[in-house]
Amino acid sequence: MKRALLISLLAGSSVFAQQKPLQISGVYPHLAVFNRGDGIPCKGNGGECGIGAVVPWAGKLWMVTYSPHCPGGSSDKLYTIDHNLRLTIRPESVGGTPANRMIHRESNQLIIGPYFVSKEGVVRTIPQTVMPGRLTATARHLTDPANQVYFYDMEGMLYEANVHSLAVKKLFHKPVPGWHGKGGYTAQGRLIVANNGEHQVFDIDTKLLQAGAAPKNKDEMGVLAEWDGKAWSIVERKQFTDITGPGGIYGAPSPESPAWSIGWDRRSVILKLLDHGKWHTYRLPKSTHTYDHWGGWYTEWPRIREIGNNRLLMDMHGMFYDFPAGFSAGKTGGIRPISNHLRYIPDFCSWNGQLVLATDETSILENPLAGRSQSNLWFGQPEQLREWGAANGWGGPWQNDAVQAGEASDPFLINGFGKKILHLTHQNGKAVTFTLEVDKTGTGRWENYATVSVPKEGYLAYAFPASFAATWIRLKAGQSGTYSAFFHYQGQGHAASDGKALFAGLAEATDRDPVAAIIRPSKDNTNLQVLNGTVYQEVDENLSYLTPAGSKAEEVAAVGAFKKDFELDDASVIVKDATGTFRLPRTLAAYDQPFAAGWPRGRREVESERYLFQAHGTIYEVPREGGFATMRPITTHRKQIQDFCTWRGLLVLSGTKKGAENREHIFGSGMTSLWFGAIDDLWKLGKPTGEGGVWKNTVVRAGEPSLPYLMTGYDKKTVTLSSDKDAAFTLEVDFDHVSGWHTYKRIAVKAGKPVTVTFPYTFNAHWLRVKSDTDCVGTAWVVYQ
Repeated sequence: MKRALLISLLAGSSVFAQQKPLQISGVYPHLAVFNRGDGIPCKGNGGECGIGAVVPWAGKLWMVTYSPHCPGGSSDKLYTIDHNLRLTIRPESVGGTPANRMIHRESNQLIIGPYFVSKEGVVRTIPQTVMPGRLTATARHLTDPANQVYFYDMEGMLYEANVHSLAVKKLFHKPVPGWHGKGGYTAQGRLIVANNGEHQVFDIDTKLLQAGAAPKNKDEMGVLAEWDGKAWSIVERKQFTDITGPGGIYGAPSPESPAWSIGWDRRSVILKLLDHGKWHTYRLPKSTHTYDHWGGWYTEWPRIREIGNNRLLMDMHGMFYDFPAGFSAGKTGGIRPISNHLRYIPDFCSWNGQLVLATDETSILENPLAGRSQSNLWFGQPEQLREWGAANGWGGPWQNDAVQAGEASDPFLINGFGKKILHLTHQNGKAVTFTLEVDKTGTGRWENYATVSVPKEGYLAYAFPASFAATWIRLKAGQSGTYSAFFHYQGQGHAASDGKALFAGLAEATDRDPVAAIIRPSKDNTNLQVLNGTVYQEVDENLSYLTPAGSKAEEVAAVGAFKKDFELDDASVIVKDATGTFRLPRTLAAYDQPFAAGWPRGRREVESERYLFQAHGTIYEVPREGGFATMRPITTHRKQIQDFCTWRGLLVLSGTKKGAENREHIFGSGMTSLWFGAIDDLWKLGKPTGEGGVWKNTVVRAGEPSLPYLMTGYDKKTVTLSSDKDAAFTLEVDFDHVSGWHTYKRIAVKAGKPVTVTFPYTFNAHWLRVKSDTDCVGTAWVVYQ
């Protein structure tokens, strides 16, 4: 309380500038933004509070927040942050759902949302009654770039606005199909727009369309389209997000400058290049399925953006990449993975000597465990991103696709990844030969690397040696057919020792009487609610604990009650949802029973519209749409984490050691303390490990497959097979969630004589299951180290 009073007294003085605000793992709690207010007519107001754009301008950092589905305004604001990290709400704020930003060179104005900001910081606003819409992109004008700009919105409307008078003209209501508009950029004499979603029912007046039509199949979701000022045309009917080029936020530096767009389909991430009037296609892996949704709802503005010293950073599908500023035809080298991340990042920039990441963090859309939507920024150095998750990913150019003999696939990025394996399938009924070609340095010069024969059974896993080096890889089939070609890449995960000091205050799984509070962002104020047994407290922005006059203990206990979110048998953890029933590894016996405070929190949304799931000492990421079928492991912690949430941009964990000292990450006093950090600190708890069985002395029926057992993201893998009868066990893998189960290996097992199979070091797939050719009592025990 004294610290809060001191800050209040000094806020307007020069003394404040000399104080360093509280910062934890790159997050300043006092910079958190909220967006709930009364009297706002938008139904989506406050449903989420994403920071849609961040731009350094006029000596400050400017940013806007957004609520969902608010084309006419909301309680969201335009903010500035000064060099002393003072947050100011601009009085010109009108809210809405904005994520557009551009610097107009000729008039020297920042355009962010509906706001025009002069070089002196004077703000003018286009009223939403004049230009309604969920503004997603601002682009340079084709014929009058000195005086006008384009605005593109999520529903597909296109406006032009005069940068001097702010006069607005609506050009098109819905020129191209798709939904959930994202990118807009002008290059090489054309305006390029992108959207990353599709209406569930094509319910618009098709007479409005200038090009394109209703989707013909499940692949046709979203669009990349272009307009030359006269006619519209469709570049590709897929889900696309950002469009930019070497000029970035300023627009193309010359008429010849290339343009880049990022998107995805069910196979992998797509990178499109426009160079000298021609579009080129490249593919990259996904590292998570949390962004995959037909409507594009869970994919908020992945970007390619300059972050200082002509260095570009690309963020797409949970993976950071170094991106070359000169990326163009014949110069495609230099894209390199950095890390996986959990943070949901609508925008980022370089400011004040630091990398700044915006976030769409704590939402209340379908999340009763959060009382109020909120987000914050992360400040750090680009090199710190390499300390986050290992660069794991998967994807490919073909996924049950019809391919013509000799036809080259799209180039697929292979540069910079660690362990690499390629899964190949066919349905030809006879052996098929595939040629692997590589472009070593990104010059467009392709050369043969290997010839791989896939047997008539139709599946082969091809492992790349550790010495392999190339930028891009592509495939050709020796005969026409339906093929899948799908890569799995795995980087080096953290050792548990990497986070020893960072997480020292957390209780070990076997500790007694840890602090096991229920935690919840309040809906009545901006505090964190903490219920430790019967003791109710709140934590404020200074991480001071308060005892409010009115207790919310009953409400927090009812909303946040702990429950068991999984089943457990002798073999492994069992989870189920609408996507199926699955098995996961076990870790320590301490997790077989509830702790003193009950079963620890299992499933909880911590970044907007995606979940963390905790079971038996391991934390997983679970997509809202894809469910358990598309989950991935994050860390095996072996701690007694009782609850977790995000609040003010911080990850908060309960389950601290009793009497833990107040240090950099432990805040509290007396009987209550909590751990505070950033969500991507979780990776440092240690790589995923564990063991368990699909069967353990289980009555097995011949030909009946086991439940799927999670494999993706784990490192060294073995499976030990045993039976009470002579039997042949078949190991099957699912590597892409689409093409089905494929036989990896058949193993003869003699009665009473266990057989251990060690998977190749490079091998990975999403799921593993086992079959027996004989009725037996069998065990299939999997160990991940």
